[in-house]
Amino acid sequence: MAGGRPRTFDSDTALDRALEVFWRQGYEGTGISDLTKAMGINNAPSLYNAFGNKEQLFRKVLDRYADGPARYIREAFGEPTARAAVETLLHGAADATTHPDHPRGCITVQGALACSPGAETARAELTARRAAGEAALRERLQQAGKDGELPAGADPDGLARYFTTIYQGVAVQAAGGATREQLHQIVDTAMTVWPRPADA
Repeated sequence: MAGGRPRTFDSDTALDRALEVFWRQGYEGTGISDLTKAMGINNAPSLYNAFGNKEQLFRKVLDRYADGPARYIREAFGEPTARAAVETLLHGAADATTHPDHPRGCITVQGALACSPGAETARAELTARRAAGEAALRERLQQAGKDGELPAGADPDGLARYFTTIYQGVAVQAAGGATREQLHQIVDTAMTVWPRPADA
């Protein structure tokens, strides 16, 4: 291709392979040599030319994760009611974090649980993404309160924190070996706290 940089690999496939490595090993546990080997890239300079440094590659991988294994999150927010959105989100997490084709757990929850000071940028990126997810859920629940989906006196902020904690807990439990069935049972139990109308 005229003017294009020659590529000996497919960038989407390479990103998927990088995602797998980061997901299994975490940000700090992943070395450049791990990435070049998994991605089919000859050396570190080729990796940097194609994807930037490790931090930049990690951000690209997180975007890839959001569009791929975690696309259920976007789909959940498309549900017509807040309750359906939360239920779809949590059951989606139970399925995604135990999917046989991927590492167990969630890259955004596990990716920086233990990081040295040198990995603070990655930790901050993951923290920001988790916070954005909670903020989106809070906004959805606040809107549900305004629309009358939640009964008077319900606490949308508290519900957002609660369901975010359940969501993250599902990922941690999955990484620890919980079965898909166990996780779906946890979600069903968690949903019993959904506020009911006073006359229900």
